[in-house]
Amino acid sequence: MGRITLIIFLLTALVLVVSAQTSQPAKNEKPTTTAVTVVSNTPLDLAKATLAAHGGDKLKNVKTLVMKGSLDMNVFNQVTPAAFSIAISGEKYSFEINNPFQPMKQTYDGVRTFSTIQGFQLPPVTSLGFPLLPKVGVEGYAISALAESKKKHRGFRITTPDGFYTDFYIDEKTNQIKGYESSYVVGERDVTTSVDVDEFQTVDGIVVPKKYSQRFDLGSTTAYATFKTKDILINAPIDDGVFAMPK
Repeated sequence: MGRITLIIFLLTALVLVVSAQTSQPAKNEKPTTTAVTVVSNTPLDLAKATLAAHGGDKLKNVKTLVMKGSLDMNVFNQVTPAAFSIAISGEKYSFEINNPFQPMKQTYDGVRTFSTIQGFQLPPVTSLGFPLLPKVGVEGYAISALAESKKKHRGFRITTPDGFYTDFYIDEKTNQIKGYESSYVVGERDVTTSVDVDEFQTVDGIVVPKKYSQRFDLGSTTAYATFKTKDILINAPIDDGVFAMPK
């Protein structure tokens, strides 16, 4: 396995891993069915309906998130287990991936970004995937229709003020996310990643993806991953030292 390809895959894996869960599942709590509201197919109306289907204001008011778990990576038909941890507080974040080949860590303190792998930095983890959904209605986050090539899907695109985007594909019956796709550049390589959501969990009124698979197109290489989040804390205090830059 090429070292650069593995590094890019590891970096890419974490940029959307936060979309796997955004709250701690309560014990013995079962998924609930969200009531469906019939909405028009305008991008803004679809986005508002999707936000409501995933918790509405409860989702928008999530302040901090801590997640730890495992993932299985499949590159060149070689499956590699890894462990991940991530902490987010507002726009600050810190995450780590531990694996046998290339452990890495990236931290953002609100001003500066630090990565243990020199020359490789991800887009902000808060700028792609599920973390964009609470930005519906926030100034600077543009909501638009899907490209013509994706018109077979029911959905919309959210673009951040920095130009990162995610295309969300929506279930017609529930208005919940059934998948999403993003493209961006890592280390001068174009990366496209797509997610298929298989199962949701409803926690404290927030509907979050519980089980999902992810595909990564890295130019000449296609990689896959499955995610399992084990420990999750929502709105727990996080010491600022977690986001501190190394001296």
